[in-house]
Amino acid sequence: MNTVTFFSRRTWIRTTGLISAVQLLGLKPSYAATFIAKTPAALTSEEIAAIEAAMGKKGNYNEAQAVHTTPLPRNDLKVTLKGEPVPIPFGFGGWASIKKTVDRKSAVLMSDTVLLEEEVNPLISAAQANGLEIGAIHNHFFYEQPRIFYMHLHVMGTPEDLAKKFAATIKDAKISPKNQPAPSAPPTVTGKDLFDLPGLDAVIKYTGVVNGPTYKYTVGREDITVMAMGAEMTAAIGLNSWASFAGNKDSAHIAGDIAMLEDEVNAVIKVLRANNLEVVALHNHVFGENPRMIFLHYYGRGPAAKLATGFRAALDVLAQIKVIPSDH
Repeated sequence: MNTVTFFSRRTWIRTTGLISAVQLLGLKPSYAATFIAKTPAALTSEEIAAIEAAMGKKGNYNEAQAVHTTPLPRNDLKVTLKGEPVPIPFGFGGWASIKKTVDRKSAVLMSDTVLLEEEVNPLISAAQANGLEIGAIHNHFFYEQPRIFYMHLHVMGTPEDLAKKFAATIKDAKISPKNQPAPSAPPTVTGKDLFDLPGLDAVIKYTGVVNGPTYKYTVGREDITVMAMGAEMTAAIGLNSWASFAGNKDSAHIAGDIAMLEDEVNAVIKVLRANNLEVVALHNHVFGENPRMIFLHYYGRGPAAKLATGFRAALDVLAQIKVIPSDH
């Protein structure tokens, strides 16, 4: 572990000491987390320019959450689920997000990378060589061909250094923007044509975003404050529940993720199964976050409105929900 990372983590542990003390008194983590002062630390235009120069790609800056995200789609892949082709925006895009810590002394990078089986261990070696830590490796789907895994990486430092370390880590990998094929022409048929968007919005009670032939909802956890490595975790840096729809309104695929406190996990599983949605993975994404967050991936097949009902039922288990636009 490099010196900058070690020092930043020690500082973060000291700042979260109050949370631990409150928890020892028997309060729920969500109550303890409210004792932390939240001050968004904006990235400067110079820092954003340095990030994008290092990454070799323009990203998206969420000003409200002070998060810069570089999307990393795997446009080189042709993916099928149960033998049926599905578009890459359905759930086969990675990302890397950078946000400053609340004390403004450092920044954190968190990412999710989309990998074939044979690409996993080479990227582990490259990440460790460049000072990044592996937070999780897991599946998001069943039935996909080729088989795909997702690796979460994180590291602390200055925004520019984080981007340089991440770019060096992926330079020989297919997920690197320089190793991806040129974007194809935009599809003539989009999610707006394939789905009854007002009908889905009425079921889920929020508005999604059209991404090519897919339609996606991203839901933040505004009822709790989650801290990791000195930064507040928000929807734009990966603390979200989401649902993506592919296919069409009568014959759709749904896939997504639910971000849960530990005591919400089995209640969410129960309602997903009651709505005939398959649970395909249950895991962490980072280390040391407070309160601890667990992520559940699910998949379903059927009429879009019926699938939406299952996602909505899972959201109803969570304490409070609010959609926050996300760039990945």
